Amino acid sequence: EGLAKSGSPMVRPSLVRRLMDLITSHLHRRFKQISGDQPTLRKESFDRIPDLEFNPIRSKIVRAFFDKRNLRQAPDGLADEINFEDFLTIMSYFRPVEMNMDEEQLDHFRKEKLKFLFHMYDSDNDGKITLQEYRKVVEELLSRNPHLEKESARSIADGAMMEAASICVGQMEPDQVYEGITFEDFLKMWQGIDIDTKMHVRFLNMEPIAHCH
Repeated sequence: EGLAKSGSPMVRPSLVRRLMDLITSHLHRRFKQISGDQPTLRKESFDRIPDLEFNPIRSKIVRAFFDKRNLRQAPDGLADEINFEDFLTIMSYFRPVEMNMDEEQLDHFRKEKLKFLFHMYDSDNDGKITLQEYRKVVEELLSRNPHLEKESARSIADGAMMEAASICVGQMEPDQVYEGITFEDFLKMWQGIDIDTKMHVRFLNMEPIAHCH
């Protein structure tokens, strides 16, 4: 009793609706905190979030909220500001897997999360993560390590790109050039990795925010 035929726990629709209302209410309060009670968020609104201040890829995280690809508005470009509905669209990439999802839904859900990550790397919207783009991300991630020089960060990025080429292309000819990681390549690289454990939004905690005057 209490189990669906598939073996998954049964959850009453009314409870799901109540839970979704609670989550939306929480996100709306957080949206108002970040925006300073304004109807829209701009990039500078994220200056109010202490958890982001020392994040080495802060600029990429903030940019992702305004990327029209993530907002499902256009194939490229950045929005100047986003409203609460846009904010919910971005936050949907971070929601956990639902227990009642079938294989097809899980596959789509995973691809959407990975597309969000892919867009963070592919800053020029050309559908590929080039060596230069990957180097920049690695350099930013390692920028707060005082013991690591820029050349070392580049070597790490170059090595990772070589590994990506071997996974996605296989044996390459001596004169063959790997132009960059496509989304299909990106999917191969993330195969077997639990994406849910890699995507967190710590700044959604409702701790007081220091407002800028």
